Amino acid sequence: MKNTKMMVNAALASILAMGLSMVSTSAIAGKAGFEKCAGIAKAGMNDCGANDHACGGAAKTDGDPEEWIYVPEGTCKKIVGGVVKDAPKEEAPKAE
Repeated sequence: MKNTKMMVNAALASILAMGLSMVSTSAIAGKAGFEKCAGIAKAGMNDCGANDHACGGAAKTDGDPEEWIYVPEGTCKKIVGGVVKDAPKEEAPKAE
């Protein structure tokens, strides 16, 4: 009985750890082929945390410049009010 309980606890801990690692990896890495677009999310429709909350779907207002959603790369600049968040900075041409 003791071994069975220990095996069940170990299995549950493994499943929980695997689930948490998958969530944290996707949050850090983002989605391949997508970019974060701020300023276009509707209330309750954001993809991740901003404005002192850590949850997707917690945006309080439409069009908040801090709230963002994932859109296919190149789409954000085409949407009125959309700003690519965490975009790589373009370097200015060097004077010769």
